[in-house]
Amino acid sequence: MFSITTFSELMKGLPRGTFDQLVNRHNADKYCKKFGHWDHLIAMVYGQLSGSTGLRPLVAGFNSHTAHHYHLGTGSIKRATLADANEKRSDLVFGKVANWLMGQVSRAIRKEGKELMFLLDSTSVTLKGRQFDRWTVVNRTRNTQGLKLHMLLDALNETPAWSHFSAANVNDVELARQVPLTKDALYVFDKGYCDYNWWHLIDSAGARFVTRFKSNAALLPVEENVIPENTQGTVLSDRVVQFKSRQAGGRANLYKKPLRCVAIVRPGKGTPLVLATNDMTSSALDIAQRYKERWAIELFFKWIKQHLRIKTFFGRSENAVRIQILAALISYLLVALYKQRHALQESLWECLCVISATLFQRKKTEASWHRRRQEERRITTQIQPCLF
Repeated sequence: MFSITTFSELMKGLPRGTFDQLVNRHNADKYCKKFGHWDHLIAMVYGQLSGSTGLRPLVAGFNSHTAHHYHLGTGSIKRATLADANEKRSDLVFGKVANWLMGQVSRAIRKEGKELMFLLDSTSVTLKGRQFDRWTVVNRTRNTQGLKLHMLLDALNETPAWSHFSAANVNDVELARQVPLTKDALYVFDKGYCDYNWWHLIDSAGARFVTRFKSNAALLPVEENVIPENTQGTVLSDRVVQFKSRQAGGRANLYKKPLRCVAIVRPGKGTPLVLATNDMTSSALDIAQRYKERWAIELFFKWIKQHLRIKTFFGRSENAVRIQILAALISYLLVALYKQRHALQESLWECLCVISATLFQRKKTEASWHRRRQEERRITTQIQPCLF
């Protein structure tokens, strides 16, 4: 009995025909002779899943499994070729693949008609030292030097729904304006995204948001909502407010509708949590709980930094760094699709461990051999009498 490897099964989440369409649409393989974008992608995904610490271990490990390359649609790779591809090849195709996989992961949730909740945040990728300084020093800030990865996380299945790179000194809200907005969805973000005109865009799109007011927000009370007795120890106030000023950051403030201002007690801290939302129907505790769930995106950033390769890099150019981070996101999404496709109950971390340990194993073939050996042993035991 023949079966494909775990790696080939994982790559079913990205059909080769779909990938070729993405490549042909942008004519990306026009000048590629042998090492095309598919070969490049397979090599980088292998580097993520195998835990390779550099190009030499990646190439040596991948080339030691030549018998399995055919079914992956690739062949052996050379270190210099992979290094040149990371250095010079655009990250466009990797970005398009990541976006396509994001859509595939969230499709099942959308079909089920569940409420969509997205978490927005960014994380910095520190890049210092030889060759990194050539392109990161000019955009460094007091706190970080390197790149920023901006992410919109689907809270229901804990997978990315949108991503973008920026320099370290770019304000988060500048990238937030590029986030695709979905009607009836809920967007949760911290006060680093305080832009009243962007809040107006979310509201105009028919979506809702939960965030925090800044301490200097000028507000006019419009109405005081009744606080239920069972929440009076947690909810300090629940008001409908409007902005006093018609200006925001030197521009006209377009948000003229009433907003809801909810103050929540923070255990162990003197100042309350003051939340802003355009959700006028949910309870104050539900709004606080949704903001609390924003922590999931912080855990996501921690997860990918701990378990995937975005701390040590295979190349030191900006292009090589972008490709490696996108390969990490693609690997994460492929594992999530694998878990979803096989209806596995294990955590994503456990699935990643099993996949990494059995990348080039043919599980069904090995299971068939095991059953055959067990049957042969049973038949032999029946034929040969027990001597003792």
